[in-house]
Amino acid sequence: MLDFSVLDPYLPLLASAVWITIKFTFFSTLIGFLGGFILALITLSHNRLFSFLAKAYISVFRGTPLLVQLMLIYFATPQLTGYTISALEAGVLSFGLNSAAYISEALRGGILSVDRGQWEASMSLGVPTHRFILDIILPQAIKNALPSLVNESIMLLKDSSLVSVIGVADTLRWADLIQAKTFRAFEAFIVAAAVYYVLVMLLNLLGAYLERKVRVSD
Repeated sequence: MLDFSVLDPYLPLLASAVWITIKFTFFSTLIGFLGGFILALITLSHNRLFSFLAKAYISVFRGTPLLVQLMLIYFATPQLTGYTISALEAGVLSFGLNSAAYISEALRGGILSVDRGQWEASMSLGVPTHRFILDIILPQAIKNALPSLVNESIMLLKDSSLVSVIGVADTLRWADLIQAKTFRAFEAFIVAAAVYYVLVMLLNLLGAYLERKVRVSD
């Protein structure tokens, strides 16, 4: 027999866990976007060395499991640098670096889809490269890559449950602790699944809203 009332004393902890999940997803996405934009520009640059290094980075982070990257950053950072990294910091860093590899490919495709004539026109008019990239290319690249960017944010949100293995008190960690205290696994994990579902649907709605806004000019 299901009895969700056993979870009532732990609902304040759930609110805190959900907030951690939201913060984690936001900062991971932010790092991923900034890193992905830089990587996309480097891979498209004419500097062969930098382009090769960026492509090698993308290959490594896309070709190895995210959980392995998380473990390496969390356990190896103190060993290599002497800095005791917190579980949340390790999670945000590993997810952000991993996300950058995927976002860079989405943005690269968005940049390449911009009409080549705009590049040539900016050069002929003497527009500074950094202004051209930030004011003309980047908005169009984001517009073209927006569905992929929203999808990557959703994947980050769902994969954030992995950080529970290193002790981050996120939503899945809450369910795991409640299950250990009450021995009511079904209720705890159903609530956790519902929370993730609601958050994903909110991200979907946000993505649909942003797509409508950026398509107005079409």
